[in-house]
Amino acid sequence: MQNYFLSITVLPLLGFLINVLFGKKIKSEKFSGWLSSIFVLIPFLIGVQALFEIMSLPEDGRKIVINYFNWISAGKLTVNYSFLVDPLSVVMILVVTGIGFLIHVYSIGYMHGDEGYARFFAYLNLFIFAMLHLVIADNFLLVFLGWEGVGLCSYLLIGFWYEKKFTGDAAKKAFIVNRIGDFGFLTAMFLIFTYFGTLDISGFLGQIAGYPVNNALLIAIALFFFLGATGKSAQIPLYVWLPDAMAGPTPVSALIHAATMVTAGIYLVARTSLLYVLAPYASNIVLIIGIATAIISATIAVKQNDIKKILAYSTVSQLGFMFIALGTLSFVAAVFHLVTHAFFKALMFLGSGSVIHGMHEEQDVRNMGGLRDKMKITYITFLVGAFAISGIPPLSGFFSKDEILYKTFTNAGILPYLLVLITAGFTAFYMFRLVGLTFFGKPRYNSEHIHPHESPRTMTVPLIILAVLSAIGGFIGLPHVMGFNALEHWLEPVFKNSYALINLNHPESEHSSAVEWLLMLVSVLVAAAAIYISFRKYSRQDKFAEEKGFGKVLENKYYVDEAYDKAVVNPIFRTSESFFWKIFDVKIIDGLVNGIANSLSKFSIDWKKLQTGVVQDYAALAITGIIGIILYFLFA
Repeated sequence: MQNYFLSITVLPLLGFLINVLFGKKIKSEKFSGWLSSIFVLIPFLIGVQALFEIMSLPEDGRKIVINYFNWISAGKLTVNYSFLVDPLSVVMILVVTGIGFLIHVYSIGYMHGDEGYARFFAYLNLFIFAMLHLVIADNFLLVFLGWEGVGLCSYLLIGFWYEKKFTGDAAKKAFIVNRIGDFGFLTAMFLIFTYFGTLDISGFLGQIAGYPVNNALLIAIALFFFLGATGKSAQIPLYVWLPDAMAGPTPVSALIHAATMVTAGIYLVARTSLLYVLAPYASNIVLIIGIATAIISATIAVKQNDIKKILAYSTVSQLGFMFIALGTLSFVAAVFHLVTHAFFKALMFLGSGSVIHGMHEEQDVRNMGGLRDKMKITYITFLVGAFAISGIPPLSGFFSKDEILYKTFTNAGILPYLLVLITAGFTAFYMFRLVGLTFFGKPRYNSEHIHPHESPRTMTVPLIILAVLSAIGGFIGLPHVMGFNALEHWLEPVFKNSYALINLNHPESEHSSAVEWLLMLVSVLVAAAAIYISFRKYSRQDKFAEEKGFGKVLENKYYVDEAYDKAVVNPIFRTSESFFWKIFDVKIIDGLVNGIANSLSKFSIDWKKLQTGVVQDYAALAITGIIGIILYFLFA
């Protein structure tokens, strides 16, 4: 494996370099797009090969560390450039490269004619390169390299159309907010190296195995890691960058929201699962933040009108579901929902891009309607994604969401379960509000200027593939009452120690099969009721009144951005302008520099008076100097 596995990261980097250095010289758009796509497809095939190689190993030995070279040696710090290949990293490789490849192919048609075509594919390849480092790194420093890499690429891709001010503002917002989370990641690394003397993931987890539960140091490390995760995976209070990331091209939204950047925080917590088992206080905070994020963002999505903003808040909510699973120590359920969410959310984002493309860049769902006859493939595939995320059986979202609901009920209690169930109902409601307003009812657009049409094959074929995956992807994680949970069995070696400790300290409550079937039935009924109410109301709506009361609050996203502006942004701006610029910079820094320059200037002018040009004056000065030297040696 060592001989070929390095190419899994080298090929996307090579695609980036080719497009950056020679993109403008390549006259064929398709060549640039397909080249970048192939450099993501081959890593996917390598991931498939790694899957079979790991499967051939004994269950207890399904872990391969590939060490390529010594990266950093400084004092006690030694970091190798090494990859960890195990069931969890293989799942992430397949998700990142598989969904990433489909998004690359989709972009060939979507970005056609754009002046920055080659540059766009260069950024996409660099994004895949960074994300792959994040999910296969054997040490936290290499994880952080990928962590920062996807942050940089998100800035470049969100602000891709940099000539528009709002895209630049959105890119800066994403970059700055993520730096707050990165502070948490860095602090956790500092603590790990200080107290454990290593940055190797396996070495760290091996050392903490004997620590007592709720040790203060482990709680601190877990919370700092979670701070990093809240930045990358858009949880309260650092979620505000993700909806604004819609300013970038739609394939960017699909890449960031479905398969790559936002899953980084989920992966980090899952990879360090033993840490959170040993720090239940931190796990409870993860659960609380996950529930709050899921329900708040779901309610906001109910009143949004931008098709991509609705999906953006949906992503924030679904990430909340994943953190709920992590907070209940149901790590397999979190990874399961990560995978299924990658299928149906990539499908819906690319579907929204197809709608926007066919509607000549219109994004307001109030100005759509009746598109199901004009864009049949987009409509059918989008509908599959909507049913999947709503939790309708037998589509993928039903199985993963039901697993989270069941684990919340058994591990957290009835109140958290009810909150998550209500959030699931909101999910179905806002998704079919989107479907009803976009594809049903009378056309509400100007038919003289807008002529909806189906997208080209490069865009519709990825939609069909993702629709199939959204439909059947859930069968890899069947509930135990239905059959064999293949994903749980596959990931068992990764979480074996964590689950052993959970069962030792907190034996899971025994529930009959009837309880599990009942919970499934309740979740389906809630979703079906929400779909019926939403579709009946919005599939026929053709007039829109201004929102009032609480609806206005939801439309304005609880005024969180405005509150951040007043509490954080504006005070910093005013302080920077009134003190750091006008006083500290201008009067102190510039004043000190200019004062030294002026003093030297005056001093030189005074000394210049000695240069009279009269020989007698120079002779007198010379004689005075000689006399001074003689007197010094006589009396010193």
